[in-house]
Amino acid sequence: MIEVQNKHIVVVGAARSGLAVASLLKRKGARVFVTDHSAIAENVKENLEQEQIPFEENGHTEKARGADLLAISPGVPTEAPLVQEYINAGKKVFSEIEIASWFNKGPIVAVTGSNGKTTVTNWLDHTWEKANREHITAGNIGHAFSDAVAQTTENTDALLEVSSFQLDHIDTFKPHVSLLLNVTADHLDRYKENFSNYAASKFRITENQTTNDWFIYNYDDPTITDYVNELQKKADAPRLLAFSNRQKPDESDGAFVRDQNIILKINQEEEVLMPISDVQLSGKHNLKNGLATALAARASEINNDVIRESLRTFEGVEHRLELVREANEVKYINDSKATNINAVWYALDSFNVPLTLILGGRDKGNDYSELVDQIRKKVHTIIAIGEAKPLIEEQLKTVVPHFKTAKNMNEAVRQAKKGAKRGEAVLLSPACSSFDMYDNYKHRGNEFKKAVNRL
Repeated sequence: MIEVQNKHIVVVGAARSGLAVASLLKRKGARVFVTDHSAIAENVKENLEQEQIPFEENGHTEKARGADLLAISPGVPTEAPLVQEYINAGKKVFSEIEIASWFNKGPIVAVTGSNGKTTVTNWLDHTWEKANREHITAGNIGHAFSDAVAQTTENTDALLEVSSFQLDHIDTFKPHVSLLLNVTADHLDRYKENFSNYAASKFRITENQTTNDWFIYNYDDPTITDYVNELQKKADAPRLLAFSNRQKPDESDGAFVRDQNIILKINQEEEVLMPISDVQLSGKHNLKNGLATALAARASEINNDVIRESLRTFEGVEHRLELVREANEVKYINDSKATNINAVWYALDSFNVPLTLILGGRDKGNDYSELVDQIRKKVHTIIAIGEAKPLIEEQLKTVVPHFKTAKNMNEAVRQAKKGAKRGEAVLLSPACSSFDMYDNYKHRGNEFKKAVNRL
């Protein structure tokens, strides 16, 4: 932890987490200045003025330079010129989640991965509620850690969704329990199109963990298991818990499936937790998410009865394979949170009915051909939207019987209705970010839901 009293700190990025960390630092006695290369929302400006925090927008002036350290929002790339100025000057650059952790009083349970982070973090919240355990739920999930950290005590667990961008600039951030769900190509535009750079960012979640801590990981992901093999060589490595829905992890404690039952293996002793048919959320990927959740609960000393109840009753999160409505016996599914290829692959894997798939948005360096096998089996119509339309058309037009484009979500949904037959489903699972047309994936999902409800 760095003493912030009377320190001159510049916060780059005035979205939700930027405002939250600026406010936190001001309360802790720092001299804070907020800068944003774009326009700052009116309500954010009002909040900054109320808290007497000076700011600038639409570019960085000299006022943004010369501070003692820099705090950056997840949306600000490391390669941004202002960030590089501080790094080249040998000054510290910290993420909002790192700074918030300095003022956290209880254990941290941190979830990262390319897909499933939001589902698992919400599932943890559901489990902790069932256990009547004192906790906060924050991070990349939509509620900044800096806004919630004041509520923590020694008995409060902080359940955090953590992105690679937030991990890029940690220093002392130390979860008691960390979870790494998977590592697949995503956000490569922020990592010089280099998958290894992106994976290394995810692995930083264990950076400060010791033998008193837990690392829960996906045993079926070769990128992660290669990392674990190296991690185990460290004298002070965290205790490991592996999860798999395909195989029993060799010699490791963890969770796996045998004879249609979830098996927990703790301290080398196996116990049957429950039948997989009792897990409320469908899909192989959600079974894995449930296994990870169960292990995090056990590592946090929550008993099996509570874990069973949580796995039986958790219904999932908005914008993640969310059934919007059924109209004329066609199901409309909102999976707006699927912002990369792997997430779409999992979504398609969850269906056994013919599909109309709405794809597109702002491309992140996607290789859509990775979806070809799933699409050939299940999708008869693709409707492409957003900036990625030409790329999707180039890679997938010949794969489906019907390929269409739409100018907006309303048109896409209307076209989907025309081609979908009874017993089928229309799936919005974009594989792209939303920023070409919408504020975020929630805005995109809500526009899809509005369009569906207008049918």
